[in-house]
Amino acid sequence: MNTTQNTRWIWISALLLLGGCSSDKDAMLPYGDNTMLDVWNGSAGTQQAVHDARQQLRRPLEDVDTQTAYTRTAANEIRNLFPRLPNPDLVMYVYPHLTSSQQTPVPGYSTVFPLYERVQYAQPGERLEDY
Repeated sequence: MNTTQNTRWIWISALLLLGGCSSDKDAMLPYGDNTMLDVWNGSAGTQQAVHDARQQLRRPLEDVDTQTAYTRTAANEIRNLFPRLPNPDLVMYVYPHLTSSQQTPVPGYSTVFPLYERVQYAQPGERLEDY
């Protein structure tokens, strides 16, 4: 292409773009006698049809709890992409004993600690069924 053809295409593009700005507001958005409240309320037949359509879309309250489990959140995305590997808790019982410094009696108690020192995460796509 030579420079005259390039210039011609530039002018045609500019005219087409400017032609889009020449539309009339009244032609695009006609002004009528109805107020916004009239449009919102509509006629009696239309309002009944809208009411019936809304009633069909309403869900019972029991479904609300099940829907929140499927809501996409950042925490759900991280848990799904990088699930934690199993880290079983070990329960240890400490027998009653005396402290070493002042010989104070300590009653027996149970404590819980994880088997592994750190929390491990699966890599994206890693299978967890074998663990």
